[in-house]
Amino acid sequence: MQLYLNITGVILIALALLHFYFPKHFNWRTELSSLSLINRELMYVHSFFIALVVFLIGLLCLTSATELLNTVLGKRVSLGLAIFWGIRLAIQFVGYSTKNWKGKSFETGIHILLSILWIWLTAIFILTYLY
Repeated sequence: MQLYLNITGVILIALALLHFYFPKHFNWRTELSSLSLINRELMYVHSFFIALVVFLIGLLCLTSATELLNTVLGKRVSLGLAIFWGIRLAIQFVGYSTKNWKGKSFETGIHILLSILWIWLTAIFILTYLY
């Protein structure tokens, strides 16, 4: 189980680093230009903090897998992370319109890949909690 947590850590750190590509990929400079300054800043600041939290969860998995598996606090943290990623999995299907990906091969592939990732993360943390 420790190996799976370490793999999860690497995946989460990679996902966190990927967030720094979002502004360019999603053309935020143009897309967000019509927003008020506060709303534009919220997008950048919230994206940064999401990336930071994902990075720190990844770091936790890499540096503290034993504690996540073998301590009461680790079990509670794992349960919290399972709930977090389980909700993220649900949001994948109810928070985004299918218009964003249906009929678009690249976007459909990303939707499927992310759905699998959210399932993986939810399962890993449930299993860590139950281990």
